[in-house]
Parts: sequence; structure tokens; C-alpha cells
Amino acid sequence: MLIIGIDPGISGSICFLEDGKILDVIEMPTMTEGKKNKKQVNGSQIYNEILKRTKNFEKNKIRVVIEQVSAMPGQGVTSMFNFGQSFGILKGICAAMQLPMYLVRPAKWKKYFNLINSEKDASRTRAIEIFPYFSSQLSKKKDSNKADAILIASFYYETYQNE
Repeated sequence: MLIIGIDPGISGSICFLEDGKILDVIEMPTMTEGKKNKKQVNGSQIYNEILKRTKNFEKNKIRVVIEQVSAMPGQGVTSMFNFGQSFGILKGICAAMQLPMYLVRPAKWKKYFNLINSEKDASRTRAIEIFPYFSSQLSKKKDSNKADAILIASFYYETYQNE
């Protein structure tokens, strides 16, 4: 079974996990928009990346697991709108591709990996512990978003694989 774990947002990542092994992790495809060159997710590139990695799988052997995000206190209106827009684009792509989609709250997968109230970088450490063969791809502090996507996919694999 192929599990696609997605940490949504401009700086998010997408992990492709097959039978508990990492096939690939990519940073969220983005593009610039407007006069201010604001970054936004690139929906067509996300579609292409997912299509490229799922073409050899039957649809009933694919699960897309997206972190279920919501507004948080202290975040600006514009950034939350953009974050929600990215989340909606991901849901729309999965719906258009007819891929089964599961939403998981951050608290749920973080609790499973004992990451509640920990630093953002703790997910990177945890992912390296679980997948030491992938540590060279998680060597930078900015790779914590890749680690989140890996852990989201791994959470589904470890808890829901018997569905």
C-alpha cells in the first residue's frame, strides 16, 4: 500500500511511504504570484508529483493522509487564509484524482510519537530515529517539515494499516 503523508502549507512537504518504507519526500511545490511575488502552492505541480508516483498503484492501494489544519491564535488573517487555501487545494487535487483521503489532527499524530509540547525540530529527530536510512535527507533544521510529512504517513501506516 502507498501512503502519501502531507504536511500542508507553503513550507510543507509530501512523503510517499510504501509498506512502511520511505520512497520519496518532496518539499511542497510552490510558485510566485502577483507584484509582490508572494509564494503559493503550485496545484498543477502537486498533481504531477502525485500522479508520477501513483501511476503503478491501483487506487484502492493508495491512501492520502493530510494534516488537518485550522486557525491558531496569534496568526495573521492573511497567512491563515493562505494556509487554508493550500489545504483546500490539496483536498481538491485528491478529490479530482479520486484518491481516498484521511485527515489527521496534529495533536493526534504528535501524541502518538510523543511530540506534544516539544520543539518543532523534535519531529526531525524522531523521524531520524525511526528511519535512520533517511537521515541524510533530514540533516538541516528546515527539514522538520519533511519529517512532519514522514511522521504523518508513518502514523497512518502504524495505526490504520489494517483497515
